[in-house]
Amino acid sequence: MDTIERLLQLLALLAARPWWTGPELAARLETTERTVRRDVTRLRNAGYPVDAVSGPYGGYRLGSGTRLPPLVFDDDEAVAIALSLRTAADGDGTGQGTAALRALAKLDQVLPASVREQLTALATVTVGLRSGAGPAAAPDTLVRVAVASERSERIRFSYRSGAGEETSRLVEPYRLVFTERAWYLVAYDLDRADWRTFRVDRITDLRETSARFRRPADPPDAALQVATGIAVAGWAIQARVRLYASMADLAGVVAPTDGQLVPEPDVGSPGDPGVPAVPGDDVGRDTVLLLIGGDEEWIARYLARLPCDFDVLEPESVRTAVGDLARSLLVRHGPA
Repeated sequence: MDTIERLLQLLALLAARPWWTGPELAARLETTERTVRRDVTRLRNAGYPVDAVSGPYGGYRLGSGTRLPPLVFDDDEAVAIALSLRTAADGDGTGQGTAALRALAKLDQVLPASVREQLTALATVTVGLRSGAGPAAAPDTLVRVAVASERSERIRFSYRSGAGEETSRLVEPYRLVFTERAWYLVAYDLDRADWRTFRVDRITDLRETSARFRRPADPPDAALQVATGIAVAGWAIQARVRLYASMADLAGVVAPTDGQLVPEPDVGSPGDPGVPAVPGDDVGRDTVLLLIGGDEEWIARYLARLPCDFDVLEPESVRTAVGDLARSLLVRHGPA
C-alpha cells in the first residue's frame, strides 16, 4: 500500500469511528504504530484536525478545525448526500438552494462512474412538487428505481396499497416525484395497461428484468398526476367547489397536494355546462374550481380557512358538513 492510499484509508477510518487507539489503526492499515504517527502528522499538515492523546489509554480522533477539510465518503454516503443536496437545490431559489446546487456539481465531478450513473439517473427522472423533509423511502430502492427509469428498463416488484393489499406489478418506470411526505413512482403498469402512481416506501422485492422499453411520445405530467392522486383521486369522497377568486389570488394558498385548481369561465356565463349559475352580484366575478378529496369534516375545515367566498357544488354530504361547521362556530363564537 503506497503512502497516498494509506492516508486516504486512515482518513476513512478516523471518520468512521469517534476514537481509535494506535495499535487498532496499525492493525487495520497493516503497518506500524510509528508509521501511523507519521501519517497523522501528514494529515494535520494537510489541514485535517486530528486530535491525539498519549499514554496507555491514548488514541486518535478527528476534531473540529478552523475550516472544513476534504472528506472521504463511501458509495452509500455519497448517494445519501446527493439525495439531500438534490432536495435542497430544488427549493425556492434562496442562497441555501444555490449553495446546494454548487455542492452537488462539485460532488458529481469526482464520483466514480458507477455512482455518477446512479446520481445522474436520480437527477434525470426526479420531479419535485415542493421541498420539505427528506424522503420516506430507502435510498437503495430509490436509486434502483431511478437507474431503471434512466435505462428504460422494466422492473417487477411487490406493492402494498394503502388498504394493505399486496399485488405483483410489472411496470415501465417513468419519473420519481417527491413531496414533503414521501417519494412516488409514476410508471406505466403493463398488466393494467394504464399509468399508475406508487409510493416508493410501499415497494418491496424489487427486481430488474433487463428488458428495455421504448419511451412514450406523450407521457403524462408526473408531478400533476401525483398531486392529483394525493389531493383528489386517492379519496372516496371527492368534492367540487367554486372559489370566488382568481388564479393569481390563490397562488401559494392551495398546495398541489391539498387540491387541484381548475380555471372556470365567468360565473353565470351562457353555455357553461354543468355549473349552476349564481344570481345577481356574483355574475362576472373571477372564479376557480377546486377539486379536493378527503372526509367531509376535513374538507369543510379546509374550505373555512380559505381567504375567499366559496360554494360547494357537490357532493351534498360536503355541503352539509360545511353548514354544520358554520352553525357550530356560530354557537360557540357568535353573539350572546
